[in-house]
Amino acid sequence: MAKSSKERGLYLIAAFKIFKGLALLAVGIGALKLLHRDSAEIVQHWIDLLRVDPDNRYIHKLIEKIHLMDSRKLRQISAGTFFYSALLLTEGIGLALRKRWAEYFTVFVTASLIPLEIYELAKKPDWARVLVLAINVAVVVYLIWVIRRDRK
Repeated sequence: MAKSSKERGLYLIAAFKIFKGLALLAVGIGALKLLHRDSAEIVQHWIDLLRVDPDNRYIHKLIEKIHLMDSRKLRQISAGTFFYSALLLTEGIGLALRKRWAEYFTVFVTASLIPLEIYELAKKPDWARVLVLAINVAVVVYLIWVIRRDRK
């Protein structure tokens, strides 16, 4: 594989990590904005704005779960998403800048989450979980290959 192919692979992984990190950052900010507000009303506003079918069973489940959240739970969700967002952004930016430490860091972080993904897949199998697991395994294998190749 040519060096440019290796770089394309790293940039693709970096872009994916940065995208996920920014998405989680938005979720964390959104969770904080729901503090001390009628979260169900806000969700209903977005459902109307995005013209989502209000009779959709997934929308009903979302509204049901939001009703059960208190300020403490929203803070916990926000803190967790900010932490995971920081991890993803660190990985993505490090890989985009072609830093060797980022390759090792991404292998460690991504591989450490694979057992949790396997547990979730065993608990409730679906194609989305299979896809996430497959992507993460592929990222780890690819980065290990890059690290070993560059070491030679």
